[in-house]
Amino acid sequence: MFSLRRRIPTLIGVALTIALAASACSSAREAPPILLPVNAEPSAIYDANGTLITTLREENRSVVPLDQIPRLLQDAVIAIEDDQFWHHNGINPRSIARAAKSNAASGEITQGGSTITQQYVKNALLSDEQTLGRKIEEASLAMALERSYSKELILELYLNTIYMGSGAYGVDAAARAYFGVPVDQVDLPQAALLAGIIQSPARLDPRKHPENALKRRNLVLAEMLEQGFITRPQHDQAKATPIQLAEAELAPEEQPYPAPHYVDEVKNWLLNKSDTLGKTRGERRERLLRGGLKVYTAIDLGLQQQAEDAIKSVFPQQGIDPKQPDAALVSIEPKTGFVKAMVGGYNYFGTHEYRQANLAMGTGRSTGSAFKPIVMATALEAGVSPTKSFNSPSSTQFKIPGGIWRVKGGGGLGAGNLHQCLVVSSNTCYANVIMDKAVGAARTNDMAKRLGIVSTVLDPQPAMVLGPNNTTVLDIASVYATFADDGIHVPPVFVTKIVDSNGEVIYQHTHTQSKAVEPEVARQVTEAMEGVIDGGTGKSAAIGRPAAGKTGSAQRNTDAWFSGFTPQLATAVWVGFAQTRADRSGVKRLVSMTSPNTRITVFGGTYPAKIWSAFMKSALANSAVLPLINVEDPPIPTTTVPSPNSTVTDKVQSDSYVEVPDVSGLTPDAARKKVQAAGLTAKDLRVEIAGLAGSTVTAQSPGAGAIVAKGSQVWIQFPVEPPPPTTTTTTTATTTTAPSTSTSSTAPRR
Repeated sequence: MFSLRRRIPTLIGVALTIALAASACSSAREAPPILLPVNAEPSAIYDANGTLITTLREENRSVVPLDQIPRLLQDAVIAIEDDQFWHHNGINPRSIARAAKSNAASGEITQGGSTITQQYVKNALLSDEQTLGRKIEEASLAMALERSYSKELILELYLNTIYMGSGAYGVDAAARAYFGVPVDQVDLPQAALLAGIIQSPARLDPRKHPENALKRRNLVLAEMLEQGFITRPQHDQAKATPIQLAEAELAPEEQPYPAPHYVDEVKNWLLNKSDTLGKTRGERRERLLRGGLKVYTAIDLGLQQQAEDAIKSVFPQQGIDPKQPDAALVSIEPKTGFVKAMVGGYNYFGTHEYRQANLAMGTGRSTGSAFKPIVMATALEAGVSPTKSFNSPSSTQFKIPGGIWRVKGGGGLGAGNLHQCLVVSSNTCYANVIMDKAVGAARTNDMAKRLGIVSTVLDPQPAMVLGPNNTTVLDIASVYATFADDGIHVPPVFVTKIVDSNGEVIYQHTHTQSKAVEPEVARQVTEAMEGVIDGGTGKSAAIGRPAAGKTGSAQRNTDAWFSGFTPQLATAVWVGFAQTRADRSGVKRLVSMTSPNTRITVFGGTYPAKIWSAFMKSALANSAVLPLINVEDPPIPTTTVPSPNSTVTDKVQSDSYVEVPDVSGLTPDAARKKVQAAGLTAKDLRVEIAGLAGSTVTAQSPGAGAIVAKGSQVWIQFPVEPPPPTTTTTTTATTTTAPSTSTSSTAPRR
């Protein structure tokens, strides 16, 4: 108390200084009005049908006009916070001095000296810094505000800005948080309680400190009676009313809502992949969380629920029984690219440690044989005849730079063409396809990008035909959507429209598309994948209407897929375990879905196909049964979406690939010239071998005859003299090998 008493002169000095500032500012009546900050408002996320999914916000605030705030609440706030509000010019020096004396006498802060206008200025325009200079600035701005705007507007801004505890900003959010009703429904005892909280939201929180809150509420009622805002009977009845609070609820954004992984991807797109909301991430975040936007998305909540139900029907104990795996699903409308459903895992709002990791996105998972249709499209585009036969033994091996590539799984064919080998998912057959000089890993990698694999970077090695590369479920769904649309690739779309708080459309999705492959190529791949469902590895995916698809299982069965389509929907399903798990010795290892830990055997043609079938049957129940390939369609498919660009009518360019020349036995200079003449870049790989300097090229990578993109690097290996020894220690020659493309690898056939 003593220290506070000693500060009385200082506090009075502040009051007098503010009074002097008021006098000085009276000559500035012609100053331009202060620009008022915009109160933060939550943004809303809607589905394709306009159904609200959830809100995104930084503050729990709902802005309401003054005429929707009961007069009794306005009076309660004025009575306890600023009884001269309707009469002063922004500051009240007498009130400040009175508060200083009262605080000194009681030994604690019992009164504040700031007017409502000053409090608004402090909350909305300034910091909480407690210095004489800041108090003068606060007073000056408060008076300038009163010169420029009406008392009613200032009161409205204040009541929508102040923090009211429990995460609520403004009286409407507070009314909902404490009483479960909008502010226009509060009664007198509730209004007095809300007004009382303003002084100290933490100390006067009615849930945490009910006695403090009750005492403060009754003080507000007494002030309202004394100032003539209420009558004695109103006062007595309100004072006798016990505090009754609604059950505390989670904030809207904390409550479970549909398609949370989809919403996360919408947020990710708005914050990191689009400049619609601003040039910097900070600007975009500010506008998304505080800008009161309406974000309309492509998701269909009906299809989303059907997707979740399909997974649940196959794995009813998911999240309960640890032996049941995780699953992810993405469904795309081929002609628009609209992502209609996305399941990124189970129980986003649960407690398991990876619940909010989107298994449909991220760094992806090994695709297994779901990648083979891409290789088939590559071969057809390169001119490989659909009738050409490829060996399909039970096992085979290839000598490639860096080692021997061993492949198992022939599908029981012995030999077959592209179509036949895809139906039975023959590994050895498709290994022979990608090793064909006309095909190759580089061309296949380019095809994958054109078809829709854009989220991850693939390793362009021959083994990619077996699907060891990680790819997202979204990208695989996009690839199959491209096949469904006769080779036209439409990038996946999450957000379709954004409307700002003023009702203006600030973003409208513009349809874009490009031709990935010629229609005849896409149709041949589609015919083969139709055979996968009709009589191949994907028979469990049958849905009673024309459909095409492909199974996929990664090495050691750690990942299983089924991806397929009808003309209306392309859907990819992944099944696996999101985490490594401890084996019996306690060591964390990658879990195989045939391991003792899981006691479940999963291939692409089993559980993933069943999930796909269950979802597609439900999703298409009210859709027309359409042929996969309409022979009456023109060669270039049309779309009901506005025409995007003219490139879809052009032939896909294939002249960006060249054959690697054979430079073995040539001198290094001659080898470099030959490589450069082919449109490639020569890179030296020197091997230190004494006595052989100046010899010819001994190896190259990629090998002669490989098909690679123009400008690619070709390593040429040749011997050079080692440097003279610098010590008496005997120097052993070292050999550097060319970058390898692969070593030994095997994979199951499905």
